[in-house]
Amino acid sequence: QVQLVESGGGLVQAGESLRLSCAASRIIFSINAMGWYRQAPGKQRDMVAIITSGGTTNYADSVKDRFTISKDNAKNTVYLQMNSLKPEDTAVYYCNVRGVRLGRSASDDYWGQGTQVTVSS
Repeated sequence: QVQLVESGGGLVQAGESLRLSCAASRIIFSINAMGWYRQAPGKQRDMVAIITSGGTTNYADSVKDRFTISKDNAKNTVYLQMNSLKPEDTAVYYCNVRGVRLGRSASDDYWGQGTQVTVSS
């Protein structure tokens, strides 16, 4: 069973910070990329930040200079440091991992359960 376990969400005031974590099961033994997506009520799920196995990063324009994505290969874990949070950042945040699972020859996308981030004014 592939498991992506997310943590770190919560309720904060505007201007404060949160750090999200997502730990992937070791059954995904070859990871191509890891990322974070978010979905606000009534809207589609959008990319927030992605980091490839080589360390290349990509951010949505709305979070550049405020959010930082990083990873720990030994722990199969991806992080999202969110600073200077705004009410517009309120959403459910989902972890995504693209990788090869034991017993397969091609990459697949795997998703976490989602964690709620709420930013009050």
